[in-house]
Amino acid sequence: MTAITAFENHGGTDGESHEDHGEGHARQWLTLTGRKRVLVIVHTVTYGKRLRDVVALLEADFRVQVVFTAPPHEFGDGVARFLRGLGSAVLPWDEAVRADFDLALTAGPRGVAEVRAPVITLPHGANYLKRLVGVPGSYALGLGRPDIVPGGADLPAEVVVPHRDDLRELARSCPEALPSAAVVGDPAYDRIVASLPLRETYRRALGLRDGQKLIAVTSTWGPRSLFDRMETLLPLLMGEAARSEEHRMALLVHPNVWSGHGPWQVRAWLARCEHLGIGIVPPEADWRAVLIAADWIIGDHGSVTLYGTLTGAPILLAASPEQEINPDSPAAALAVTAPALSPAHPLPGQLAYAAAEYHREDYEPIAARITSEPGRFNRNMRRLMYRVLGLGQPAHEPVPRPLPVPPPLGPPDAGGAQVPA
Repeated sequence: MTAITAFENHGGTDGESHEDHGEGHARQWLTLTGRKRVLVIVHTVTYGKRLRDVVALLEADFRVQVVFTAPPHEFGDGVARFLRGLGSAVLPWDEAVRADFDLALTAGPRGVAEVRAPVITLPHGANYLKRLVGVPGSYALGLGRPDIVPGGADLPAEVVVPHRDDLRELARSCPEALPSAAVVGDPAYDRIVASLPLRETYRRALGLRDGQKLIAVTSTWGPRSLFDRMETLLPLLMGEAARSEEHRMALLVHPNVWSGHGPWQVRAWLARCEHLGIGIVPPEADWRAVLIAADWIIGDHGSVTLYGTLTGAPILLAASPEQEINPDSPAAALAVTAPALSPAHPLPGQLAYAAAEYHREDYEPIAARITSEPGRFNRNMRRLMYRVLGLGQPAHEPVPRPLPVPPPLGPPDAGGAQVPA
């Protein structure tokens, strides 16, 4: 991660030496100046993962300089580590809000009104699955006025939505944003679909032996999530992990859980799982290849479970709180389609039941509600960004990339082969 200061200042004549004459004096190290400047606003690791797929569309364009910044956020603990992993140039937030940019990208509203740039907002997960409860005027989170024009801020230049049906909710909850709305698609959907043919490659990379079955256990965050029930579910999961060499498990916990409780605490709660060989996928890791590799998915009303409808794996729901699910979302349809996991019954029998009752045609309409632009996110999003930047697009098709291979799950087969994609 590279720290950048005084990004706004591109001064200096050709051949001038830029010296640092003391602490606090801005130093200009840029070789390429006069570029279009894009600010990527990363509030949380979850937002950062979504935006990583977006800024990849600007790669190899020497006309554009991309800089990241991290506003203060309750769940921002892992952002610095995430940005270091990207090797990105990072501008401190207090400097970012004083500089001018040609475009800003964000997956959340916090502080965005302070940014001096045309803003494109995106959802940070699959569709708009949750609704705000306990307040008057309930709305789908991500499409309400507080999400789009917080504190009466100016409208974003573009409000990206994944599905044309989302425009109805936007018209109800923030009608003034409709002229700025663009139906663009979903990058995670497209990359998962593009990567499905690599399922066996991912399974080998995870360290699965021939004949082993992978159970992906996935949780969103919050008091109605699967993780909130983890104390009840652990005996069921650990019992199967200890009993059977046929099944491996991977636990995918929302980054906000790690950030809210702290990595030490989460690992301490799950220490017995790791001892039994249940793979704990770290919050900064890409979960999508693990999902593709799974033979069953145990989840809740979060985005990762919904993306599981693309894979053909049977799904069991350990949590699906009706009061928190947006009734117009695909999560609501999934809640009445997938069987419910019960801590009172042995896990092998429930897995067998889910497999026997699974019919892919029941889940295809649910998956189709994630995006109405399947396979076209890259094309639509790149066109949108370059229009705001005032540049012509690069002369090549921005096809979705297959996902990279994941690292091994760890014990008991820690030496899983790394197979190149």
